[in-house]
Amino acid sequence: MTQGDMTHQPELTQTHLGTGALRSRRPIYQDSLPPCNDACPAGENIQAWLDLAQAGKFEAAWQKLIEENPLPAVHGRVCYHPCESACNRNFTDTSVSIHAVERFLGDMALQQGWTPRFEPKTGGRRVLIVGAGPSGLAAAYHLTRLGHQVEIRDARSVAGGMISVGIPSYRMPRAELQAEIDRIIAMGVKISLNHRVEDLTAEMAEGDFAAAFVAVGAHISKKIDIPNRDASRIVDAVSYLDKANSDQPLLLGRKVTVYGGGNTAMDAARTAKRLGASEAVVVYRRDRKSMPAHDFEVQEALEEGIEFKWLHTITEVGEGQMTIEVMELDEQGQPKPTGRFETLDSDAVILAVGQESDTDFLRGIDGIAFKRDGTVIVGQDMMTGHEGIFAGGDTVPGDRSVTIATGHGKRAARYIDGWLRGEPFSYPKRHPLVDHNMIHLWYRTDAPQVEQQHLEGEERSHSFEEIVQGISAEQALFEARRCFSCGNCFECDGCYGSCPEDAIIKLGRGKRYRFDFERCTGCAVCFEQCPCHAIEMIPEPDASAASLSGEQTHA
Repeated sequence: MTQGDMTHQPELTQTHLGTGALRSRRPIYQDSLPPCNDACPAGENIQAWLDLAQAGKFEAAWQKLIEENPLPAVHGRVCYHPCESACNRNFTDTSVSIHAVERFLGDMALQQGWTPRFEPKTGGRRVLIVGAGPSGLAAAYHLTRLGHQVEIRDARSVAGGMISVGIPSYRMPRAELQAEIDRIIAMGVKISLNHRVEDLTAEMAEGDFAAAFVAVGAHISKKIDIPNRDASRIVDAVSYLDKANSDQPLLLGRKVTVYGGGNTAMDAARTAKRLGASEAVVVYRRDRKSMPAHDFEVQEALEEGIEFKWLHTITEVGEGQMTIEVMELDEQGQPKPTGRFETLDSDAVILAVGQESDTDFLRGIDGIAFKRDGTVIVGQDMMTGHEGIFAGGDTVPGDRSVTIATGHGKRAARYIDGWLRGEPFSYPKRHPLVDHNMIHLWYRTDAPQVEQQHLEGEERSHSFEEIVQGISAEQALFEARRCFSCGNCFECDGCYGSCPEDAIIKLGRGKRYRFDFERCTGCAVCFEQCPCHAIEMIPEPDASAASLSGEQTHA
């Protein structure tokens, strides 16, 4: 056997992507959209305020946060944090506990007496807002920052909308809620309570309001037809929860049944237990996985001793008893009756089958159109069919939550401001979204999410004391530092250290880097190691034209 060189001869007439005499692609620094920001219904720049928080700049982090959301102490408690479900860190260990850091910042602001810093624009107008819930409060706050004079009118005796009416104090303590509302009032927003608006256009004319935003919430419980013998006690969940937060709560007896499967049903059942019911039973016509209530709400209810009758429906209510029918799901997942019945002891029934908005006062206004459920139809700019009247929150079609309503208020404020100034507002083009497959972690950490302390089931089932506790400053620092900074450079020096050609120039803290394209070969090592995908590879500008003309772009 003869000896020979086993190395293949190089093919110099063809090249692949990589280094060489010609650079076919080059790196650029590119800011992209992190998934937490993308998922936030309030449109918070979460990554930006987490960056400030991880540096211990808590007030600066709070100021950045409230540029988008005026109620961080509220949202840190009641938001269902879809940002955390989207967090790319879920694929490493657990998501960043964004809501816990938000609550920490919100509570610290109240304790320290921080106030919003902003420069309002000149030339503002007067704007009327109907409804002092999260959407109305957010709109008033942002319009004030934009230089307008705002008055909110609300039919109820307290501000806060469904936060104060429908969310129990064990989830949202009233002191923190009122403190954040008071901060909005201190900015110059006037809130007139016990003022039901019956004729919107007349009130606009009388008050010299140039525009109006309607955000009346969904405070009317849907009605269902249940045969009721002996006039047994049946109440709606919104009224019940409203009374529970007052000095005269409704006491419904020892055995209370809640009909429904949403978060309001969970709140009603858990509240009934706290007000003295020995048994609280939730009857729902589908199975657990079909419940619209968040799973952690269901789990907390189970821990507090709430009973569930899944796949059942109420067919008749009598004195001290009710008849329920067993249901089963068909092939499409829809419940259908089986003809099998059971008897359930019950002193009262709380109906939690959904809420509707009271928009009848708008029906006489030209141009305003409605969906069948009474919600108001608006355009992309949140304006109704009547010039100058906008609507949002639960007043318009769509999903309903405190955070969605808050986002509507901010969005409406920007469109109202643009309309009033004759400068139509439009959102800038969105940056590309970064998912977990696009980040290149060259480090691994074992840093699971900070756990918030909470009361145990038996301990909390007889008390309206807040269940979930806040985190410390040390924990907030740790949690904020778990952020991967997806899509945006955090100056880790990875690209600087990995470049084999010394083609990356540091510009100083906070100024990031610059590529020296006289040195760069387009090898993409910087791109491949960038842990947050802040570098993108693009085709070399005019590379094909240069090749055809015989010119070369030398590395």
